[in-house]
Amino acid sequence: MTKGADELDRLFELLVAALRKEARLAVPFPAADVYERLVPYRSNRTRLNVATHQDYEMAVLRLLAGERSYVNLEPDDVRAAMQREVGETNPDPAYFRSFPDARVMVNGIAAERVIRADQAYAPPPPPGEAFTLESAPPPPSPVVIPLPARHDVPSGDQCQYCGGMLPTSREINFCPQCGQPPSGDLKCPACGAEVDVGWAYCISCGRGTGFE
Repeated sequence: MTKGADELDRLFELLVAALRKEARLAVPFPAADVYERLVPYRSNRTRLNVATHQDYEMAVLRLLAGERSYVNLEPDDVRAAMQREVGETNPDPAYFRSFPDARVMVNGIAAERVIRADQAYAPPPPPGEAFTLESAPPPPSPVVIPLPARHDVPSGDQCQYCGGMLPTSREINFCPQCGQPPSGDLKCPACGAEVDVGWAYCISCGRGTGFE
């Protein structure tokens, strides 16, 4: 990650890395891909260095609103609506979820800056080979950094997702701190489909998840 970057910078860097891996930097994609598939909160919260799910959602809202011109969102009225929401005294961080089908296009110049920074310590390309977004080598596979171990309680009493303490006197199906199960994927309590932290409703059956 770039030194001195904030959560918005880190979100964009991870987005660029994910799109490079799929060779889709120059292809528009649905806004929902950002938070559901390309840079989901669950698997990126450590690298994003965000304290809460709401902080993550606020970074996504700022990105889609066009802050720092990292991406361009269409249609224009949806982008304008997100910009107004960001400027509110108490913005709704999840406002962007109302427009999952809006189209996102990455700013190629900003993406190239990220890629060049990633290549700063990489071997130089062969002489005469021009640098382009498509010719840049793919990034290495992401490394999942485990949460630091707590020393005041046994490791088995910690949530593997948030590091919070788990009660020891009863059966544990979900962490009381973050809503995650002790292991495996978070499941819809109604139909068993996989859901993510922050989803108020299951995308498979439409029932409330209770994990937001």
